[in-house]
Amino acid sequence: MKYDVVVMGGGLAGLICGIRLTQSGLSCAIVSAGQNALHFSSGSLDLLTHLPDGQVAEKPLLMLDALGQQAPMHPYSLIGSSKVAELAHMAQTILQQSGMRLKGSCEENHYRITPLGHKRMTWLSPESVPTAALHQKMDVGKIAVVGIEGFLDFQPQMVADQLQREGLQSSSHYVHLPLLDRLRENPSEFRAINIARWLDRPENMAQIVEEIAPLVADADTIFMPACIGLDSEEPMLELQKRLGKSLYLLPTLPPSLLGIRLHETLLRQFRRQGGIVMPGDKVTSVNYVGSRIESIQTRNHGDISLKAAQFVLATGSFFNNGLVAKFDRVYEPLMNLDLCEISERAQWTNKEFFASQPYMAFGVQTDSQLRGHKNGDAIENLYVAGAVLGGFDPLTQGCGAGVSMISALYVANEIVNEFEKSKAKQAEVAQ
Repeated sequence: MKYDVVVMGGGLAGLICGIRLTQSGLSCAIVSAGQNALHFSSGSLDLLTHLPDGQVAEKPLLMLDALGQQAPMHPYSLIGSSKVAELAHMAQTILQQSGMRLKGSCEENHYRITPLGHKRMTWLSPESVPTAALHQKMDVGKIAVVGIEGFLDFQPQMVADQLQREGLQSSSHYVHLPLLDRLRENPSEFRAINIARWLDRPENMAQIVEEIAPLVADADTIFMPACIGLDSEEPMLELQKRLGKSLYLLPTLPPSLLGIRLHETLLRQFRRQGGIVMPGDKVTSVNYVGSRIESIQTRNHGDISLKAAQFVLATGSFFNNGLVAKFDRVYEPLMNLDLCEISERAQWTNKEFFASQPYMAFGVQTDSQLRGHKNGDAIENLYVAGAVLGGFDPLTQGCGAGVSMISALYVANEIVNEFEKSKAKQAEVAQ
């Protein structure tokens, strides 16, 4: 099987890269091993919230030059501040075109409300998630925080208490939904995704409204755990309409309904544009000819090779086994690519639990075009995108989703340019 591009990894970076490539008319296949980090995410997307020295980045695009000085190997620094700004706007457009209803701007971060009621800075958030502008108090009136009886992944009292500490009027409630009684009998199954499958059914809406309405009669706004609207926002919007009050959803412990919805939306967009997805598959070997990759082989395709002119590695970090850590070494398991400089074992971690952990910045070494290196030399047709890249800490710097999307779009544009140059050269020879 032959494609223009084969992407190894079906997470945020792989999907965004694939969407951009297929938008440009290239044939693209994504090899995806299984669940990715989006299934465990809040649904909000970070661009940059802090510099390595701890300085807050309220306006992330204005902090890119300072980031370049403090972290020259950060993917944003390799790409360049002007290009990062351009690609951040492109990412917002692609997400919107894919059908995501998001609020926020790369020009200035905002706060989203966490499942514990705290404020956390971010770039883009689903419309259904409660947010607040920087240096401004939320103007939502009296808030009723409604939990679901028996659902242990969301504690409304903790959320309400924190909101009160922020100076907001809030109260906590539990709703008993008889339609969930059978599901509630098995605590291991009483999770957000399984609950949503019941709450999303149109025939259950009247009962849901009947149970919740008395609890929120005195409230102006309702906060609930994200347990409704698995495939689309329609059930949540219908519930909001029937209750007659503003309704917002707070992400829960994984698997995250909001993260899964983001993944499924991007996946549908990629397929709509003609992209091919190979789910539940895994790359088993990479075949080289000189300094180029000729083809790859996967577990499900056996002896049938996947050939392409360009390849993209977007397999994620340790969480997705895109990187593997042994007691005495860290390595990239698929091709044994060169990694960014790694200190001795004793310095991999910081004794302060909430401090920046050095191992978080481990990742594949690339050149300024984000081409992967092996034995000191760049592989000509292998680009690297997303969490498998080195040089950044996605947690303390608040840039995980941003690096995934920005690097994916940068790589996709590089590939598109390569194909355009090749076509122009062929046309010139034909003349």
